[in-house]
Amino acid sequence: MTEPILPSDQRSAPPASSRRGFVLGAIVVLAGAGGLWFNSTSPATSGEILTPHEARDLVQSGEIILIDIRRPDEWKSTGLAQGAIGIDMRRKDFDRALTAILNGDRSAAVAVICARGVRSKHTAARMKSAGFTNVSDVSTGMLGSRAGKGWVPLGLPLRNYDPNLDG
Repeated sequence: MTEPILPSDQRSAPPASSRRGFVLGAIVVLAGAGGLWFNSTSPATSGEILTPHEARDLVQSGEIILIDIRRPDEWKSTGLAQGAIGIDMRRKDFDRALTAILNGDRSAAVAVICARGVRSKHTAARMKSAGFTNVSDVSTGMLGSRAGKGWVPLGLPLRNYDPNLDG
C-alpha cells in the first residue's frame, strides 16, 4: 500500500529540532571518522602512548626499556627517569646504539621520552619505520605538556646523568 501524495503545503516536515539533531550528529560522526583516519595513518601516532606513571611501572617490572632521547645538557639539568638509558637522538648511530641496548632484538618493548613529548613522538615513528616493532611514547615527557604533567612535575624517581652509561 502506498501513501497518498499530498500537496506540498499539506506535507509534514520533520521538526526543526530533528533536522538540527541530524546535522549535528552527522558533523560528530564525520569529525570522529576524520580523527580515526588521521590517527590511524599518521606516522607520528604509530605506537602506544604511555603516561609517565605507566612508563615507570613498566620499567620497574622489567616489561619495557625506557630511552631518554634528550641532549646531555638536558640530562644534567633535570636528571633522567629512574631506569632510563640516555641516547641522544642526534647521534648518527642512534639506531645502532639502540639495537645494541636491545641486544639486537628490534621487537623488544621500548619507550622513548623527551622533554615535552614532541621529539619522542617523532622518534617513535622513525623507529617504527626503521623496523622497531614494539615502540611506545611517553607523551608528556620529562617536563610536561598540554597533554599533562611530565615525569619531573609528577615527582617520579630520577637518577643522575652518567656519562659512562648515557650518550
